[in-house]
This record gives sequence, C-alpha cells and structure tokens, in this order.
Amino acid sequence: MFLVMAAVLAVTLMGVLGVLAVGGVWVPPVARRRVLRPRLWGYGALVNAVGLGLFMFLGPLADAGLEFLPALGWCLWMGGTVVQLLAQRPGRPAPTKTAS
Repeated sequence: MFLVMAAVLAVTLMGVLGVLAVGGVWVPPVARRRVLRPRLWGYGALVNAVGLGLFMFLGPLADAGLEFLPALGWCLWMGGTVVQLLAQRPGRPAPTKTAS
C-alpha cells in the first residue's frame, strides 16, 4: 500500500510541476539551470505523468483485454522524456588544453 501511495504522489507531483511550468513559466530549481524552454519542459512533464500513470495503474488491466494500455503508457512516458530533453540547453563541448 505504501508503494502505491508513493507512486500516486510521484505521478501527481510530476503533473503539478508540468502545469506550473506550462502556465506560470516556473521550473523547479533543480532543473532551472539547464532548461531553456520552460513551457516545452512543462508539456513534457505532463505527458510523462499521463504515460507513467497509464503504465503503472492501468497496466495491470492488460489481462482484461486491454493489452495496449501498458505499451501506450510506456510510449507516452518515453515521449515525454524526449520532449523534456529537447527543452534543455544543448551540451557544451569540453574545454581543450591549449599548447603553451
């Protein structure tokens, strides 16, 4: 029961962060340094929350004839992750040593 409640809390928190990023252009301080496009990051967080919720909570219904739900949830979850990665700044090349 505790694991289910922790999962519900995590999915809900992810959805709330997505709504805050989309509506108020606010990103959590942990991710704020790298995120260049906060609204895109928020949309990715919302898609992540929906996909993770489908995967975890409706996935066990696959035995009842709904075999597509876990796969759909997983695809949405990975798609949201890709969208969140696209919202971040591109990586910088490592500094090189100069000859002196």
